[in-house]
Amino acid sequence: MELYRAEAEADCEELLKRFKETGSVRFEAFKTVWREMKFSQIFYGAATWESRAFTRLILNAACSFFLPPFSFHVRVGGLYLLHSLYHCQTAAPPEQIRVALKDWGDVKKLEKDAVGAQHYDVVYILRQLVFHKAFHFTAMPATLTFKSKRKVERSALCDDFIERTSRPQELVNMELLEELSNVHELYEKMKASVSSTSDSVSSVSLIRKNLIPELRDAVVDFYKWQHTEDVEDDSGEGTSSQQECSDRATLLAAIKSKAFGHTTEACKSRRHRQVELDVTSNEVADVRRRGSRPVKRSLKARTLTNVNVSGDLWTDAADTTMISRLTTLSSEETVRSPKTFKCS
Repeated sequence: MELYRAEAEADCEELLKRFKETGSVRFEAFKTVWREMKFSQIFYGAATWESRAFTRLILNAACSFFLPPFSFHVRVGGLYLLHSLYHCQTAAPPEQIRVALKDWGDVKKLEKDAVGAQHYDVVYILRQLVFHKAFHFTAMPATLTFKSKRKVERSALCDDFIERTSRPQELVNMELLEELSNVHELYEKMKASVSSTSDSVSSVSLIRKNLIPELRDAVVDFYKWQHTEDVEDDSGEGTSSQQECSDRATLLAAIKSKAFGHTTEACKSRRHRQVELDVTSNEVADVRRRGSRPVKRSLKARTLTNVNVSGDLWTDAADTTMISRLTTLSSEETVRSPKTFKCS
């Protein structure tokens, strides 16, 4: 079933892309796109014995768009997609949506943002899934098995779905700038009152004079750069890709030349373990002919070569020993006659 993961994620991505183009987070807009693509027929192609495994695969693929780092619009579409897939599946009893406990905090934050923006249809869909016990809370996002891969291969994330970085704008707002300005003025007044009594304190400065304007200008410049980055990427996409390929080729060539340009030398602590082999040309030829490892001679061949037996001992050793000779009586031994007894 893992072979169909890429196709399932591509279909979900296409559905969410059309939903994002509508510019609305209402369930009615999602329902229109769902019916236009006839997405409910995605379960019809699976066989009966594969329906549960295929349903689990589709729900896992759709759940990835329900969690960060995607934008609020895409995550809402992922929630609608999970709700529709859960109620259209053919498996009985219905397959639950696997959610790790560490990701549930992000789900509650999404619900809180929806309540703050008055998107009550999002809150209703989420609470309906919780009411029907559609979520299966687990410790890990994926099932751990004995021979599973350590690094699960995942497809590349769509850049249009990822939420833009807005943390600087959220951190440095007008209220924070006003508070910093008030603290800065208070610091300047206290410093002036202290410097009037002591001349040594007048040279002490623990804060920059133009801190507030510089901080505001930095946030504005970051916001402008963030919105003009896409235009620059589109204009110089071909040049940047060629430059990236050339840099990569240069880096690989440098690494290969560095790796193969130096000979390997044993460290000082292991030099005593090096063994020098002195082999003749015939042995080298035999080894090359037979393979990388020489054939080990048999025990009989090595014994005939190493053990030297001379004289009659070799003849006696070659003869076969008869077991019957070990039990035969010698000729010198006399046979005793049996004793006779007379009856009185």
